[in-house]
Amino acid sequence: MADNRTGQGPAASEAAAAEAEAYLAAHPQTRTIDAFLVDLNGKAFGKRLPAGDLRKLYAGGTTMCAAMQLTDAQGTCWDTAGLGFSDGDPDAACRPIPGTLVPVPWAEEPRAQCLMRFEDASGDLLWYEPRTILGEVVARFAELELTPVVAMEMEFYLIDRGRLEDGAPQPPASPVSGQRRMAGNVLGLDPLDEFESVIGRIAAACREQGLPVTAISKEYGPGQFEINLSHRADALRAADDAALMRRAVTGVARAQGYDATFMSKPFADQSGSGLQVNLSLADAQGHNVFDPSVRDGRLLEHAIAGMQALLPESMAFFAPNFHAYRRFAPDQFTPVTLDWGENNRSVAFRVPAGEPASRRIEHRAGGAEANPYLVLAAALAAAHHGITGRLEPTAAASGNVGEAVDPRVPVTLWSALEAMEVGRVLPGYFGERYIAAYAHAKRAEFDAFMADILPREYEWYL
Repeated sequence: MADNRTGQGPAASEAAAAEAEAYLAAHPQTRTIDAFLVDLNGKAFGKRLPAGDLRKLYAGGTTMCAAMQLTDAQGTCWDTAGLGFSDGDPDAACRPIPGTLVPVPWAEEPRAQCLMRFEDASGDLLWYEPRTILGEVVARFAELELTPVVAMEMEFYLIDRGRLEDGAPQPPASPVSGQRRMAGNVLGLDPLDEFESVIGRIAAACREQGLPVTAISKEYGPGQFEINLSHRADALRAADDAALMRRAVTGVARAQGYDATFMSKPFADQSGSGLQVNLSLADAQGHNVFDPSVRDGRLLEHAIAGMQALLPESMAFFAPNFHAYRRFAPDQFTPVTLDWGENNRSVAFRVPAGEPASRRIEHRAGGAEANPYLVLAAALAAAHHGITGRLEPTAAASGNVGEAVDPRVPVTLWSALEAMEVGRVLPGYFGERYIAAYAHAKRAEFDAFMADILPREYEWYL
């Protein structure tokens, strides 16, 4: 089992103090520090502190409202699991995560940021924090003497700061031509050149923060881009990378006069934005066990079988709100079946082309607006389930398998929540109380969303 202690002993305290002192020595002009966590919806929340408080923060941490880890997309607390109104909405202690103190290059004043983690009254990590959930799942692989090696890919749209009359977004005007591209120009280099002032600065900001950015590409939609991150043999830090990159993209875009959105499908007639997980497993000698020549050569197939088995009950984590299911439609290169295949983008679980030693699974179900810790935790739990149960996958698919939705795949929020609640496997990884808490929070969000009359109701029914 995972060690849920935060490890804030004398040695850790000294290391934390040293990190703070080294940062201030290297960045003496720092004015403020953003100390934040990542919430259920993948958004940052926290405090902006004066630079003079950095030593105090690293020595003793701070406190924040613990129920913020169970709020909806608008930041509303619904008293989920009796946390919020019922318990008096208490604060919980939180401490900086080592190695996350970095500059904020897009800020107008010299600023730093650090990622925090909650702990309860006993000093344990908070059970309903997504990063804690991921840590518990990752610990299962240590029992198998395996280490997840993970990289994430994230798509997003640059959009204009101005909205249309109905509040809808519009593609950004080219800083070169002043025109709005309505066609996607997928993999085109011209859009990368046109938007170098923002895309280049996003990449530079990520690298300054230590985020391992690799390829950047133009995606299908107008103003849609994808940024890839390098593989890490540390799944928690790989999820941190995705969460922090999302913050960097938004911050740099705003500083450059644009907005960036990770909404799953901001344009109804354009492609959606995903959060793909690239996963392999290394043994104690560092060998990729998905290489057919390592061990019995079947671990990749077992992992895929687990992913097939758990996709229905995990879907509410991959698509966490009503809107997110607009991605899941036939012939959109978005998973609508349980199929897997080699070098095939129409499947849910793709094995990219490459050398055997670099063989990996690309889990394609996650939406860009989902919480990266929960997305990765669900993908890893599925792989672990398949490997320990020696499950067998279906035959590898060929050609286009995305022409129709498989009825076993939930493609609405309510059906996904129902599948999650009746699921028998995922509670063993996430904990029954977390499954119940997540479902409650998301149902409350959906009920609040539906409380107002939608414009189309007047168009159709008045």
